[in-house]
Amino acid sequence: MTQAIAAIGVVCLAVGAWLRVVLAAPAPDNSAEWVRWRDEPTKMTTKDRLAYSIGALRAAEPDLVADRSFTPAQQRFFIILAGIVLLLLVTATEQTIIGILLLVNIAYISALVLRIRLFFLGLNDRGMIRISDEAARSYPYERLPRYTVLVPAFRETEVFGRLVTNLRALDYPREKLQVLLLLEADDHETIEAATDAVGASTDITIVTVPAAEPRTKPKALNYGLTSATGDLITIYDAEDRPDPLQLRKAAIAMESSPPEMACLQAQLGFFNPRQNLLTRWFTIEYRMWFNDLLPGLAQLDAPIPLGGTSNHFRRSALMDLGAWDPFNVTEDADLGVRLHRKGYRSGVLDSVTYEEANSDFINWIKQRSRWYKGYAQTLLVHLRHPVRLYREIGFSGLLLMCMFVGGTPLLAVMNPLFWATTALWFIAHPSFIRDVIPVVPYFLGLVSWVIGNVIVYWTWLLSARKADEGLVVAAVLAPLYWVMMAAAAIKATIQLATAPSFWEKTHHGLDVAPTAAAAGAHAVL
Repeated sequence: MTQAIAAIGVVCLAVGAWLRVVLAAPAPDNSAEWVRWRDEPTKMTTKDRLAYSIGALRAAEPDLVADRSFTPAQQRFFIILAGIVLLLLVTATEQTIIGILLLVNIAYISALVLRIRLFFLGLNDRGMIRISDEAARSYPYERLPRYTVLVPAFRETEVFGRLVTNLRALDYPREKLQVLLLLEADDHETIEAATDAVGASTDITIVTVPAAEPRTKPKALNYGLTSATGDLITIYDAEDRPDPLQLRKAAIAMESSPPEMACLQAQLGFFNPRQNLLTRWFTIEYRMWFNDLLPGLAQLDAPIPLGGTSNHFRRSALMDLGAWDPFNVTEDADLGVRLHRKGYRSGVLDSVTYEEANSDFINWIKQRSRWYKGYAQTLLVHLRHPVRLYREIGFSGLLLMCMFVGGTPLLAVMNPLFWATTALWFIAHPSFIRDVIPVVPYFLGLVSWVIGNVIVYWTWLLSARKADEGLVVAAVLAPLYWVMMAAAAIKATIQLATAPSFWEKTHHGLDVAPTAAAAGAHAVL
């Protein structure tokens, strides 16, 4: 009787904490400072611009800033939930384990099924917006809008020669094009390298971002946005090699799209796909992501987690949203969800930007763990007020966001647990597994995990074969890549609690023989 009363009391506490999370009213979007920034951006002083780059989203939507992983209400909820689980484990061990396994399997299988469905939706080619090269070249000059290209860079001295060449290769009227290199004011070596690469020409402008925390890419983008004159805004990373006609194609697609189409995500590929096994794996994964999964999400009218580069925005939409979250380490994915919440939509543009595939294991782990951490950040931020989120994007949008944004790190972090338990059972048949995990749920979970991963493995092989026969061997070895993903996901989980806004720098310029690699790049996509 005492245990039952205690359990009821803890459940009541959990329900109370949950209600505080879901029913708490977010602060209204009525900040006078925000209204001034949004409506009069040209009147900003240097101090205003820095304040905007750090605080625009906080002024517009204070509850959507990822400066902390958990709000106090969320912390109380998870602490009480953990207490309930511990109590139930003591009082009803077998039933609780069965329930936990059931929930884990449902989440895992749902995320897998969604990815498989998106992959097959992507094969029908209806989620891609296509503009031919001929149409792009022949588009009337007077109908092309003003365009701003933002290029944030930090400690990127080794790539500036190629960067300037690639930016100047963009086929767009120079008098309608503004190119801003966004460099940290105290990064003197990069500023010097950029100055030497740009030379005396005025077609590329160097903007120095005042040194201030957080030292992140989205903060630099926000600062650059305050100097932007274009009706359309795009972002390129320092190592990018965009399709020279990409700006024209995006401008045409935007004009022919409804006003709510606020962003077009171009495809990303790699110019060094055959550098080593890691770059081959990365190439297959990127091809599936941008050719299949994102177009599939577009067909389902789901929130699209954007890539960090080559996304083309209506400037008005960015200003309406409070631009990028300077504290979110995957600011692109977060922005894609916020666009959807505001009633805007994102599409996928059939134009490729080639990047440098990460060829170093440690560098890759840093980059991937940042991505996983950012996806978890994004999910937690947008679930701070789930009722409000449901009202804005509907049940299907909410479900798809949770399964895709949350499922991306979930699949990676759960895989090693399944692998280890399965291997241990078949190798040693330890009695504690039989004692702790009931037979029926164990084998149901095993079957679903095996079938799901076999199908995912098949999609990797299919995608590699469609892209380039030279990638098939790498696809056969994909499980080794999944082990790397798991390591990155575990690291991300730890950092989510210890350093949520810490931005781990990805080093570029590690590719070898870039000219030769670029010559074969188009065969990959």
